[in-house]
Amino acid sequence: MTLDWSWVSDHTGDLTTLTLSHLQAALTAVFFGLLISLPLAVIAHRIRPLRGFLLGVSNVLFTIPSIAIFVLLLPISGLTRTTTVIGLTIYTLVVLLRNTVEGLDSVPAKTKEAAKAMGTRPLRALLTVELPLALPVIMAGVRIATVMSISLVSVATYIGDGGLGQLFTDGFQRDFPTPVIAGVALTILLALVADALLVAVQYVLTPWTRRRA
Repeated sequence: MTLDWSWVSDHTGDLTTLTLSHLQAALTAVFFGLLISLPLAVIAHRIRPLRGFLLGVSNVLFTIPSIAIFVLLLPISGLTRTTTVIGLTIYTLVVLLRNTVEGLDSVPAKTKEAAKAMGTRPLRALLTVELPLALPVIMAGVRIATVMSISLVSVATYIGDGGLGQLFTDGFQRDFPTPVIAGVALTILLALVADALLVAVQYVLTPWTRRRA
């Protein structure tokens, strides 16, 4: 299996467009996954009887095959990017919700008691004490969810989307391996770059972990 470099040079514009489309779908899903999982995680952390239910629901959703989710969403959102984003968002919830709950659980009880003793209101304590201290665990979930979303975007090719996944379909249909190799390479590169950037973001946002180290 060889790579036709002339094909790559002739399709640089298309590869760039597909790569950006792929990345946009993945990052949008992670963004909405965070918006949904953060409040649910706070509820699961504060109201223990709901923890098992919320985590259980996210686990059940994660077991649904990705193609099945996209097919089930078709009558609602049709053959659109919205279907792709909704499907990917559902998959991010199991990682983001669990890691956020575990991150909040990892905050020392003495730290929360000290914030309460200083007269810090619950919401302010959550935003200024608990979530910042939980950030390393939350960011670990964000990294996993991001890489997972980047890998799953290609599945949306079956509904007419899929970003770099379109290269796989094109290559298989024409029995031409170059688009497939290019799609795989760019997907892996996207995942590596996105993960490295998230590590850098975490490094900047958590200076206290560096001092402790």
